[in-house]
Amino acid sequence: MIKIATTAQIRQIEAEADASGLSYAELMKRAGQTIADRALAFIQTLPPDEPPRVTVLVGKGNNGGDGLVAGRLIAEQSNALVRFYLMERRNPDDLVFKAVSDAGLFVAYAHDDQRYRVLTQTIASADLIIDALYGLGARLPLPADATALLETVTAALQLSQIPPLDLLYTSEYDLPVLPHRRIIAVDCPSGVDCDTGAIDDHTLIADETVTFIAVKPGLLMAPALRAVGALTVAPLRVPDSLYAFKALNTRLVTADSARELLPVRPFDGNKGTYGSILIVGGSENYIGAPGLAARAAYRCGAGLVTVASIEKVIAALAPTNLEVTWLHCPAEAGKLASDALPLLRAPLDSVNVLVIGCGLGQSDDLRALVVALLDIGRSRDLPTVIDADALNMLAQTERFWEHLPPRAVLTPHPGEMARLTGMSVAAIQADRLNIARKYAADWGTTVLLKGAHTVIADSDRVSVLPFKTSALAKAGTGDVLAGAIGAFAHTVFTIHDAAVIAGFLHGAAGHSASRRWGGTRSALASDVIENFGTVMHQLEHSV
Repeated sequence: MIKIATTAQIRQIEAEADASGLSYAELMKRAGQTIADRALAFIQTLPPDEPPRVTVLVGKGNNGGDGLVAGRLIAEQSNALVRFYLMERRNPDDLVFKAVSDAGLFVAYAHDDQRYRVLTQTIASADLIIDALYGLGARLPLPADATALLETVTAALQLSQIPPLDLLYTSEYDLPVLPHRRIIAVDCPSGVDCDTGAIDDHTLIADETVTFIAVKPGLLMAPALRAVGALTVAPLRVPDSLYAFKALNTRLVTADSARELLPVRPFDGNKGTYGSILIVGGSENYIGAPGLAARAAYRCGAGLVTVASIEKVIAALAPTNLEVTWLHCPAEAGKLASDALPLLRAPLDSVNVLVIGCGLGQSDDLRALVVALLDIGRSRDLPTVIDADALNMLAQTERFWEHLPPRAVLTPHPGEMARLTGMSVAAIQADRLNIARKYAADWGTTVLLKGAHTVIADSDRVSVLPFKTSALAKAGTGDVLAGAIGAFAHTVFTIHDAAVIAGFLHGAAGHSASRRWGGTRSALASDVIENFGTVMHQLEHSV
């Protein structure tokens, strides 16, 4: 399991590991070898015409030590021309630096480099740059000597823009062929605050970040996630039996952990085995929303899906949603009428899951209806997915959390979360993990906070999804996610786990859809639904 740990927690884990016999020196050796392995994988993709050139930027701390070990190993294990550029002189007794000196490798020092001429040349000519300047040690803003050095690196690279946000987290050691030089950051890109996600204006933008032991929370938050590139996690074989490691209750969801949550479908199951879902949603302005949720629920394995909506919505959706059953509800001003409650009571006594809010619209009468439905769900301990307009109306309800069923999941995007909490969107985005954790505990529920690296939190744990893609920044994708969660809420042990497996499939299907349509711009919510099956097949049949 890949966990998420702050700088302080990592240092505590390292101290415990050292006390148990896994020394700091051994951890540095393993970290350096991991970086060297990634570098060598990239080097193998380069044309064999001439020796590749590698430049290692070395800071003064342990991060710089990791870079020194990595560079020396690259030189030993390939024909690469490895150059080291040190921000500060290191103690001659430093064993990792002594090994570099003894190997006769090129070393330059920033203090001796007038106008950064050597730095400019070694960066401009490099096929691969290893950023081992700061890592965990960055404190913002960076000092003047560091910003001057990084400005020179950026100018030499002729970087003009930040990479897009559609790079998928990977823990596998597979590296695509890239037509340009590559930058690998050691633990964290220099200039990133690994705890908060704050970023210095002069941060070196990485193509890949290799982080050690656990993922640092800042790597998963804006604006830092724009500098991270592809994220690779190297556990360094630190024992997960260490107390400080076991105490971590925040994790990054991987394909392996998602696979463990995917329910087994027994050959003798029937539609009752896989759950009955009631979706309450739709209005004349948002006709398609409940249809997307229903189709997503079916694609994720639900046994029976009923949509409760007004006649105008049902008439539009029924011809193309043949598997869905329908509950015709009275309309008022193009939305569900307040007197729909008696019609909804009976199905609420028989279904396994309630999904409410998709395209529902808003009004005072609807708000009263939503609260009444939640109260019924609360009395029945009914797994409930609360989305979209239902969230917005809860935000207008005093002490709304008192109406939430015990097994509810709220699925806000940052704007909806701002309305629910009274915070600003900027404040929420600046501390997504802790905000989701705090309010999940305060409200006694599960919160799924959407966005790049979606956060799923309850009072006991936090799970973070590995996806940062604009393929899901499209109308209807939230409805798809709500339906998918509903499908798993009956067949997965906890509502938190249902949100995790649905969210993972949703993100992976978004990536699959964007590949199918040639990019993130063209993927639609309906495309995400159609890729659920492919993603589940891949999970079930991968080793």
